[in-house]
Amino acid sequence: MKAQHIEAFFATLKAANPQPNTELEYTSVFELLTAVLLSAQATDVGVNKATRRLFPVANTPQKILDLGLPALESYIKTIGLYRSKARHLMTTCEILVRQHQGEVPGTREALEALPGVGRKTANVVLNVAFGEPTMAVDTHIFRVGNRTGLAPGKTPYDVEMKLLKRIPDPYKVDAHHWLILLGRYVCVARKPQCWHCAVAAQCGFKPKTPQP
Repeated sequence: MKAQHIEAFFATLKAANPQPNTELEYTSVFELLTAVLLSAQATDVGVNKATRRLFPVANTPQKILDLGLPALESYIKTIGLYRSKARHLMTTCEILVRQHQGEVPGTREALEALPGVGRKTANVVLNVAFGEPTMAVDTHIFRVGNRTGLAPGKTPYDVEMKLLKRIPDPYKVDAHHWLILLGRYVCVARKPQCWHCAVAAQCGFKPKTPQP
């Protein structure tokens, strides 16, 4: 994607969705952290189904600890890798209670020190909960960054760094959501739906796929 097209690319995405947000359901920073931790290799829809049952019962670090591991597993067993995720969440809750007074920390270093929280998860929490202009590169953003030519890279970190460099500052806070939604619903893996993509004119992907 040519540099002169980037402003129009994001202006178009913003016009279509001025206030984007994650599709994970949450009402607190801890609920967000929990949902993102559970979402690895799982769909947001699947995570939301599980947390709709879990959060009314336990939605703070201490309540998760009081619930206990077997009960926690029973609430999230419909999610892939639920046993390891349950262990990570329990240990995370122990650390939050012991070291952070039960609050989710707002720094990358502290977040990435939590079990099961890598760079991508930390970026989501920093962006969504704390309003930082971070870029959580999942499979959708990785694909969109490479396919459009906006931020080609061989690794998620490469794509993240290029996105942060190329995206104009006014769009950085919301860009993560716009790119995920674009990749999830339009610029899909098998066959991008170029015929109804709002930013097809700015996209560097060729040839554009025709309407079936």
